Amino acid sequence: MALAQARVIRGAVATLGVSERVSFLRKTYAHLGVALLLFTGLTAGLMQTDFSLGFSRWALQGNLSWILVMVAFMGVGVIAQKLAASPSSSKLQYLGLVLAVGAQAVIIQPLLWVAYLTSKSTADFQQLVLTAAVITAAIFIGLTLTVFVTKKDFSFLRGALMIGSFALLGVILASMIFGFQLGALFCGVAILLMAGYILMQTSTIMSTFPPRAHVAAALMLFSTIATLFWYVLYLLMTLNRR
Repeated sequence: MALAQARVIRGAVATLGVSERVSFLRKTYAHLGVALLLFTGLTAGLMQTDFSLGFSRWALQGNLSWILVMVAFMGVGVIAQKLAASPSSSKLQYLGLVLAVGAQAVIIQPLLWVAYLTSKSTADFQQLVLTAAVITAAIFIGLTLTVFVTKKDFSFLRGALMIGSFALLGVILASMIFGFQLGALFCGVAILLMAGYILMQTSTIMSTFPPRAHVAAALMLFSTIATLFWYVLYLLMTLNRR
């Protein structure tokens, strides 16, 4: 079913003219681009600080520490989404976006330090991160073009994606409790799940988001891309150990 034929919310972007929809998309992806640049700079900058290494050591010292990190991260994510969806204050919207970028930059620090310390050299570490970034970008661009070119409505994926997310979280918690490692297969499933979210979210942005919700739309996509990058990087690290 084409996006234009999908059931939409009154006042959403899908009900507007072409020029308004184009303007909304430009703002959304411009804000997404800025968020990704900010994430890149903040992530790299944090790695140069004592806080990054200290936090990473604490987070990885035991399962309880990482569970606390995950709970805090999810709590910040909920707050950021609510702020970004504020209908009355653009300042709150941008605060939510910046908060989400900061949270993602912090939570990825332990993984980056593990990647750095297990790499043969700084050059190998940089190549690993760059490869993960390129793969993530290719997946996102390809799936986004799929939605816009085919004009299909992928919102039907929502239920399956929610079930998959809970299952993924359950496996993560089980690995902490029983001490088994999350391998390449787990990462592959997680990457497929994030790919499904990109398809669904891109369709949802056009069919249900109001024209002034470009910051919230950018945040939603950014969070998925950052999570996708996390799992792609983890997958490459897992494959490199073999």
